This record gives sequence, structure tokens and C-alpha cells, in this order.
Amino acid sequence: MKILVTGAKGFIGKNLIAELKNRNCNEIYECDIDTTDEELDEYAKNCEFVVHLAGVNRPEKEEDFMKGNFGFTSVLLGKLKKYENKCPVLVTSSIQAKLDNPYGISKKAGEDLMFSYSKETNAKVIVYRLPNVFGKWCRPNYNSAVATFCNNIARNLEIKVNDPKVVMQLVYIDDVVEEIISALNGKEHIDNNFGYIPTVHTITLGEIVDLLYSFKKSRENLMLPNMKDEFTKKLYSTYLSYLPENEFNYTLKMNVDNRGSFTEMLKTIDRGQVSINISKPGIVKGNHWHHTKNEKFIVVSGKGVIRFRKIDSSEVIEYFVSGDKIEVVDIPCGYTHNIENIGDTDLVTVMWANEIFNPDKPDTYYMEV
Repeated sequence: MKILVTGAKGFIGKNLIAELKNRNCNEIYECDIDTTDEELDEYAKNCEFVVHLAGVNRPEKEEDFMKGNFGFTSVLLGKLKKYENKCPVLVTSSIQAKLDNPYGISKKAGEDLMFSYSKETNAKVIVYRLPNVFGKWCRPNYNSAVATFCNNIARNLEIKVNDPKVVMQLVYIDDVVEEIISALNGKEHIDNNFGYIPTVHTITLGEIVDLLYSFKKSRENLMLPNMKDEFTKKLYSTYLSYLPENEFNYTLKMNVDNRGSFTEMLKTIDRGQVSINISKPGIVKGNHWHHTKNEKFIVVSGKGVIRFRKIDSSEVIEYFVSGDKIEVVDIPCGYTHNIENIGDTDLVTVMWANEIFNPDKPDTYYMEV
């Protein structure tokens, strides 16, 4: 299918085109502000589906709302009629089309023009009234509070929240793209003559800000957000995309001694924590047991042996481990255990524990294996 995408360099356009190319769609006509009239003619003549994303959100002059959101739509439809191209047209509007403000009025005018065009030509038209869209590549300080907050919080810049209790409806960019691609395949979601995104998230502005600050703090306290919550997962991915390019990395506290080091990597409320243990050649670490705490050891580099002994038994069980064969060794409760580096290089072990370490209740009892 030959797909014409207007607003190709915009937030939704960039994401849509990237995913279309992922799905081996290579006949995409990318139309944006720098597209010539002659190029638009060629696109309108040959395209088999139009995804009309172009629009104006924050023009310098109020009258430019109508020019950008109605005027160009009129030009585009005129080109299609010129070549008698009755291919389907998908257009993104806004929930603000219901409001009596310059932006909403211009969006409503664009919608009406689309529906009139459909009646006149019998071409299929799908109009999506989108709520706030968030995700990677959205311009901060433009038309998305989420993009602005992500950008500023990641850069230690001030943010302004007039009313944290304001309830927002948001859709995630990947969900928008998925719906557009479904529409390309004739499987759009329609309600009361308008297309809609099946997954909409409702949350207050204050809750969004609190989440974003918790993401920032997670680099210090190592607490991962709750990825079970779909909105939190999507917002966290969005936040990371706004990190300054020289701040993708952050340091961890290494507990170093003559035996090697132990470094906590990440923590979760309900799924424990992950740490990195490095042991120098000949070093034995551990020699303790737990009542309830359990662990998983994964040696990723070097050679070692993990030894177990049930605390009321004299039998020692050995598991030889190596970075040459990645495997998990469970550390059951009631077994005292240790790990020894039997190689001539550092032994690097990824360790997972089912609970975050609590110094007031460590559940760790010294006993030689």
C-alpha cells in the first residue's frame, strides 16, 4: 500500500513512520512543511491511503489555527479530488474540537470539512478525536504537559503545576500508532462516527508529577516503578527518552573490600532486589543461612563453586558454576551456603533476593558450610 502521511516529521508522524518501516512498509510518502506543491500533487495522485496528521497547535498568530488546521486540510482534499483519488483518509483531530476556543474551532472546522468530503466523494473518512498523547519524541514546551514535565524534571528544571487535581485523559503513542495501523487494515475502532483509541488512561496531573519525580529518585534509591501498572510502565519509558544524552548513566554504591565488591543494582516493592557480587580468586563469601529469604545466583564470568549444607546435616552439596555456561542456582531456605572463586580471574555473580535487604531484620545467620 502506498501511504501518504502528512505531518511526517511531527510527534505522531515520526513514530508511525518508524513502525510502518519496521513492518516492511516501504512505499510511504512523507509530507511535511517543506514538501513542495509539486510533490504533494504526486503524492495525492498515487497514494492508496492518507494518514492526515499535520496541524497547528501553538501558532504565533491566532488566525494561524484556522490556516493550519483547516486550510491545509482543504488543500489536501482538493488535490485528492483533482486526481479523483477516493482512497480512505484518516485524520487526527482533538477532543478540544468540542470547545469554543481558537484551536478547538479550527479542529472542528477540519472535521466538518472531512465529513463533507466523504459525503461528496463517497471516500472513506475516519476522524479520531485524540485526547492528550504522550510518548517519546514529543516536543516539550509545545502542546504536551507530559513532555514538558519529563524534559524539565530530567534536567532539574522548574515545572509549574497550577492545579494538581486536574484530571487528564491520555493515550500512549504506541497505542495510537497501533490503532492507525489497524485502520490501515480496515480494523479501526469507531464510536458515534468517530474513531477512538481503545486504551485511554485517566489520572490527575499531580499523580503524573509524583510518578515522574519517583522515576528521577529511583536512580538514588534503586526502586523500580511498578511495571504491572500499564500507565506507569508507559510513563517510565517516556521519561527515560527525555534524559540528557550525557546522563544515560548513573553510578552505584560499590561496597569494596579486599575480597572484592558487592553492589546493589535495583530494588522492587514486591519482587525483591538484584545485586552484583565480585569475588577475587581464592575468596569464599557467604557461610550463612536464612529462614525465609531465598536467592538465585547466576555466575556470568569466572569459575566458582557454590556449596550447601542443611543446617542439621553434615553432608555438603557442591555446584560448580562458570560464566561459560549461564545457569541459575537456587539458594533454598534452611541451607547454609557459600560461593568460592576457584578460577584465576574475578568471579562475577548476579544475585537476586526475594526481598529488599532490611538491616533491622536481615534474616541472615552465620554458619560455616
